[in-house]
Amino acid sequence: MYKAFYNLKRNPFEITPDPFFLFPTRRHNEALAALYYGVRRHKGFVVMTGEVGTGKTLLVRCLLQLLNQSDVAYAYVFNSRLSPVEFLQYIAGDFGLNVAGKNKSELLLTLSNYVISRHQKKLTTVLVVDEAHHVASEVLEEIRLLTNLETTNEKLLQILLVGQPELDEKLDSIELRQLKQRIALRSQLLPLNLDETTGYIHRRLQLAGANSNSALLFPGETIVRVHRHSRGIPRLINTVCENALITAYARQSRSVTPDIIEDIAADFRLGVVHEPKVESANGNEEGDARRAAKTLLLLHDYLQKLQSSHGEPRAAAATGASKHEPYI
Repeated sequence: MYKAFYNLKRNPFEITPDPFFLFPTRRHNEALAALYYGVRRHKGFVVMTGEVGTGKTLLVRCLLQLLNQSDVAYAYVFNSRLSPVEFLQYIAGDFGLNVAGKNKSELLLTLSNYVISRHQKKLTTVLVVDEAHHVASEVLEEIRLLTNLETTNEKLLQILLVGQPELDEKLDSIELRQLKQRIALRSQLLPLNLDETTGYIHRRLQLAGANSNSALLFPGETIVRVHRHSRGIPRLINTVCENALITAYARQSRSVTPDIIEDIAADFRLGVVHEPKVESANGNEEGDARRAAKTLLLLHDYLQKLQSSHGEPRAAAATGASKHEPYI
């Protein structure tokens, strides 16, 4: 809609993880290098974590493009809410193996034979688990056991675990300490700082065809507002900038002004972050219990006053207590 107006060849701020638009910050370069090195050197376990929207899936897709050669086969798990058997069935099926009617032991044997056969041909086999913070502990233990396929020098199956910071917390748990000790390489993605946000926006605009007009389209103060409201998270930067271009086009403005960014941030409620409520499943029962406890305390106070009025009339008169005080 706005491409012709701004002389763009394609939309610069799509939120899909397109490797074409990779902006290589130092952190992203280091993470991609760790992933690639871990696979090519047969290091076994490699872990990459990062907050929501920081570019984890984009880096995975960049890696898979680099590995898309005749000597590499990979299974890519993007839905990690699976049972141990379902997980094994999924990865075996993604490797193109026949899984129909096979139980767990048969699945493991099929996978083992496949990985060993590829290793004997000097081929690399990779398992990528995206959204790994959702993987159940028992499934992570199954993944660890898969790394027992090894020679004296290297691992036969290369495993990449990619997830949010909750994955780090899960790997720190006592029941997964054996898996944690087997991790060969770790990397973490962080939100972009202001300079990186500026480079990110200009880079995407230039790749979309803006060339030297990128600085005019998104002036410095506008980018400051984008960074403030997006907190440097690339996915949010894309969302804000995409909607800002649409709004600027509707106003027939040749540049995106700071007030447009403020309007977009307000529309998307970017300043509203609610802490999760910690409530019991029996929240109504707890509320009733609190009200009952309060009523008992009031009743206790009343009975104390009533007793005092019978035993010490002068004190009762002084405090204004009456035996005719209504019952609660």
